[in-house]
Amino acid sequence: MTGVLAALGAAMAWTGASALWRSLSGRVTAIRLNALKNGLASLVFLPVLLMLPRGTEAEAVLLLLISGLIGIAAGDSFYLGALRRLGTRRTLTVEASGPVLASIAGVLVMGDSLSSRNWLGAILVSGAVVLIALQAKGASHRQEGEIGTELSSGLMFALVAVICGLSGAFLARYVLISSELTPLQTAAIRLLGGWLGLIPVMKGAWRRSAMTRQEQWKLVVATLIGTNGGILLQQVVLQTMPVGPGVTLMATAPVMALFLGRMEGDPIQLPGAAAAVLALAGVACTSL
Repeated sequence: MTGVLAALGAAMAWTGASALWRSLSGRVTAIRLNALKNGLASLVFLPVLLMLPRGTEAEAVLLLLISGLIGIAAGDSFYLGALRRLGTRRTLTVEASGPVLASIAGVLVMGDSLSSRNWLGAILVSGAVVLIALQAKGASHRQEGEIGTELSSGLMFALVAVICGLSGAFLARYVLISSELTPLQTAAIRLLGGWLGLIPVMKGAWRRSAMTRQEQWKLVVATLIGTNGGILLQQVVLQTMPVGPGVTLMATAPVMALFLGRMEGDPIQLPGAAAAVLALAGVACTSL
């Protein structure tokens, strides 16, 4: 029960934080917003970094820093860019393709084998992404230029974010199984790598963001909930329940995000609801 509650809590944390980040995307660029949240999250995990064992392998730390650079600095920047263009619901639906793409990558890179149920999951998630792509294409036909183009570029940003996130996760997974570092320690080092990769855009980012005091507090709350809290809950899930059911429960975020659509001016429509359900069913087929 602890793992189930943690998984649902992680999905809720990412959904709520994504909605808050999206509300700030018009005030600051995606890259600067990512730099701000990673800087704040790294400060929260600073005690973990300071308590790393002295004999920690330099190679493991370097791989985790690279993992953070790819998965967090690049991946989260594309993710935040997708949030502004697609909205919370569509972005999280595309993000649900991560576990399925990871399984396919395992076949191509690691030589793993997939069952027929795994391939069915891949087809279902692909269907969800195609529905979102069709919505973007339809919008581009109905409305000249800006909105349709933003949806199309948002879909591309979301897919690139998934690829970056998976690349970073593979590196982190390698370190976890080949070193004595704990999941919390690896998460803290990855966040540091993501922050270091964004230092060039950090100068004056807070001042230039033009955020009000209320919006600055939104950023702090979103970071604590979505980055620090989400990662901690994720580690609890991985420690207390099998990976498959845990991943599936955490992938309920697109369904939870359906209820945020109206608040963001994106009311629930049949294609959007179908895409969320397809994504969840696909992840279940792949992970369970």
